[in-house]
Amino acid sequence: MWVEILCGLVLYKVLRLFFGNDDVLDMETSDFNAIFSVASRLEKLYGGKAYVGLRIPDADSGSRQNIDLVLVTSREVVVICVKNMSGFVSVNSDGSWLCISDHKHKEEHHPDPVADAKRQASVLESYLEQRGVSLPEGYISSKVIICNPKFRTLNPDHFPQEVVQYDQWVHLKPESKGVVSGWIKGAFRAVKKDVLESTQQQLRFVLGTAPMWDRLELRGSKYVLGEFMEFKGKQEDLQTLQYIKRSKVSQMIVQKTSMFGLAPTKLQVLYTFRDYRAEGSSSAEWTEVTVRSSTEVVFQPQNAKKVRKFKLSAITSLTLSA
Repeated sequence: MWVEILCGLVLYKVLRLFFGNDDVLDMETSDFNAIFSVASRLEKLYGGKAYVGLRIPDADSGSRQNIDLVLVTSREVVVICVKNMSGFVSVNSDGSWLCISDHKHKEEHHPDPVADAKRQASVLESYLEQRGVSLPEGYISSKVIICNPKFRTLNPDHFPQEVVQYDQWVHLKPESKGVVSGWIKGAFRAVKKDVLESTQQQLRFVLGTAPMWDRLELRGSKYVLGEFMEFKGKQEDLQTLQYIKRSKVSQMIVQKTSMFGLAPTKLQVLYTFRDYRAEGSSSAEWTEVTVRSSTEVVFQPQNAKKVRKFKLSAITSLTLSA
């Protein structure tokens, strides 16, 4: 019996060594996962394309405005702020939110997310104009989506109409063709079809090349937005990965593993060189290299004070912003 217990502890330690602490990881990635989950569902419900983790330059403040996601459909552009908060939430007279956590009974104050989303939409519209995209009046709007089932309120009617509360979110239905959604502000106007199609093409190119956070996709469909710093590991592996930098590479994929014992010892890493002439890398050629699975990616998560190190064995892909 004791032998089985000892072997189990050793196996647990080995798995933790190679794959990290899932409890901590779940806590750190939950907000990011919520944004990607909302983006995926919106694309399925309303079509179009969702752009996640944008960092749009704000000329007024001289800084960058973080935007959770922007949904572009055939009729509109919607700036969406995703809230993954849980507990009892109420709206103060100034529009800010008070959240009382379930398990900690701790009060947390949040700035007015509706005002934040509107400000983000304004910054985005100015940025689009600077890059030559002129949108029809009313074409861009903003929403706040609550995606956490543990979000509760005693006065749901006190929330502005721009807030899609959780019970509304889970009951959204795909809209019929030609029917304006009940929650997205109908922005379609009498615009000529060719003009609208041209605007759509411009929108997709500009948003596809706009500044955004780097993106880590981890095994188990977990996401982290932030900034890629560097690789850590053996010198020969670092030499092999020297070309993976944002000025040259747009995406890296950890595709295959070769197993030895309990854990992978080598990884096949594919990466594609950045093409500044067009959006995406679908037509680019991929370069394959082999490095140790113990090689680490040093990454600074968005809004985190400390950097994190992720082993390549835990990573599915790394996408670098231009």
